[in-house]
Amino acid sequence: MSFITDKQTLEDMNLTGKYKPGSIFSFFNKVKTAGGERLLEQLFNNPLTDATEINNRSSIFEYFEHKALTFPFGREQFELMENYLSSNAERNLLFAGIGNFKKQVLGSIVRDDQYETLQKGIGATITILKTASRFFKGLEDQSGIDHPYHQQIQIVKGVFNNKQLEWLSKENGTQAIPFFKLTKYDHLLRHTLQRVLAELIGMIYSLDVYIAVANLAHANGFTYASALPRESNFVNAEGLAHPSLSNAVGNNISFRQESNVVFLTGANMAGKSTLMKTFGISLYLAHMGFPIAAKSMTFSVRGGIYSSINVPDNLNMGLSHFYAEVLRVKKVAGEVSTGKDLVVIFDELFKGTNVKDAYDATLAVTAAFSEYTNCCFVISTHIIEVGEALKENEQIQFLYLPTIMEGNKPRYTYSLEKGITTDRQGMIIIENEGILDLL
Repeated sequence: MSFITDKQTLEDMNLTGKYKPGSIFSFFNKVKTAGGERLLEQLFNNPLTDATEINNRSSIFEYFEHKALTFPFGREQFELMENYLSSNAERNLLFAGIGNFKKQVLGSIVRDDQYETLQKGIGATITILKTASRFFKGLEDQSGIDHPYHQQIQIVKGVFNNKQLEWLSKENGTQAIPFFKLTKYDHLLRHTLQRVLAELIGMIYSLDVYIAVANLAHANGFTYASALPRESNFVNAEGLAHPSLSNAVGNNISFRQESNVVFLTGANMAGKSTLMKTFGISLYLAHMGFPIAAKSMTFSVRGGIYSSINVPDNLNMGLSHFYAEVLRVKKVAGEVSTGKDLVVIFDELFKGTNVKDAYDATLAVTAAFSEYTNCCFVISTHIIEVGEALKENEQIQFLYLPTIMEGNKPRYTYSLEKGITTDRQGMIIIENEGILDLL
């Protein structure tokens, strides 16, 4: 079963995108190889939905964090090997030899660089294979058998025990290889052992991701969430913070089947949207088995996440901001009503319409969502009167982010408190900015 989300949710939380400023993917993208980057993208696009798989991946990251290792391969050398192994190869050894001979002759007559490129590619491949052999052997010697990466080490060990790679120990990868040896090695590497080496290189890409993410987790003091089976509806996070904000304030947040809705209030700039994004990002990363910015977190696996934080209008389709909001709520309500175990995050429901309609709609939708006890909901609003009307609903937790007035200037703690805020500082902020004086 695939983890469910959509483009709107990914954009709300700025989760994916190599070139998007401040994306969570970019924050974690410290890998050294192009293949490692591709793998990281795959992981971001495919969160897990099995508690055992999530916990296994987390344990591997934690294992590498304790090891504090440096990725042992250079990017330039790795690219040489990748380009070499991905180029076309002759299946027949004789034809491969003839082709290489032509390249050698052309190189000596018209300065064609194909033969030199072949030498460099084989040399880089030899160097990387020897480095990989030493590195994984070192991991085996240090770790014994009782650790989460043991199985992968054994697979690599099996690759290097292949008799067709015995010649590796006699080559160093830096000296020019004689023609006949080169042709033999070339046929082995690009044809005979193609699948074996592809598997090995895939494991090196994984190693790149494990080391990069683990070292980032250590540098930032992140922790690893513990996943529970999806049968329960449970989230308990302590000290939860946004991963890419320095000195972020951590908050505790929890959900149970009997308290599955957080009704969040707070003044503008108090931190509601950031808190909601923090929760969504953290739960998404936790389903990937990645480290999170928290003191601790335990959660039951959910089927997906939907959010509505920055819903745009659509002028091309003739949709107003309010109608776009309505369609968004309709889409999510349809998913919830099918019985899926979802996390839903709505920031300021129906802010595109008048206060009376927004009040009625927010009240009705929040009450209806609370009945789906297999899902978790975080709903924020400026209409605090809705909270007063919902106080008798035992499924709902009321939390707020306070504002402390120091004279006529607001100060924000960004620390969750229980209850419903009465803060209304909008006019104070407008007056502080001197807007009315300008007019």
